[in-house]
Amino acid sequence: MDLIEGIETRRSIRAFKDTPIPEETLNKILKVAANSPSFSNTQPWEVAVVCGEKKEDLSKIIYDLASKKAETRPDLPRPTGWPPEHEARSRDHGKLRLAALGVKRDEETEREKLSLMNFEFYGGPCAILLFMDGSLNEWSIFDMGLFAQNLILAAHSFGVESCLQASVTNYAREIKKFLGLKESKKLLICISLGYPDNEAKLNTYRAIKQKPEEFTKWYR
Repeated sequence: MDLIEGIETRRSIRAFKDTPIPEETLNKILKVAANSPSFSNTQPWEVAVVCGEKKEDLSKIIYDLASKKAETRPDLPRPTGWPPEHEARSRDHGKLRLAALGVKRDEETEREKLSLMNFEFYGGPCAILLFMDGSLNEWSIFDMGLFAQNLILAAHSFGVESCLQASVTNYAREIKKFLGLKESKKLLICISLGYPDNEAKLNTYRAIKQKPEEFTKWYR
């Protein structure tokens, strides 16, 4: 696929086949992502690729924490609120996604099950965790976003789909301890990777995006 097609057809996948991703393919994806731009070429990204038994062990730890509603301490604070127009888009997104799955907003048990799937990496055979040094500032966070976008687009070009997961970062301290990383490292995002299960109901919904005229002002 060409670049435009890749951008237009990429979407978040929340149900994967258990087919392993070849290490050669993962290395190719990372090599492409490594070409991402960054402030003064600082390249702040530090990547942990977690697969196989290691991934299963990590999943058990964070799933247990989430199911017990353990205290959450993400390195990157979660938003505490949104401007009205952003809040409306988020609310509509959640409503439509639940509707696609046949789940009502007041069905707390079903919603909890869906939430906990985050900590199983949606069944994906690989989880990629993106870290940066804790001393870095917002410009490096911006750079990390560029890297994450290029990584998921590169994966898409190889038929490997993804889901960006903020929920996993709720247990940043426990994840760093499990991986043997310094507490000073900052966990920004988890990306589940795998080959999509196109028959799964979870993959029937696609987020609605704004049209350019809704977010663009021209000055001529």
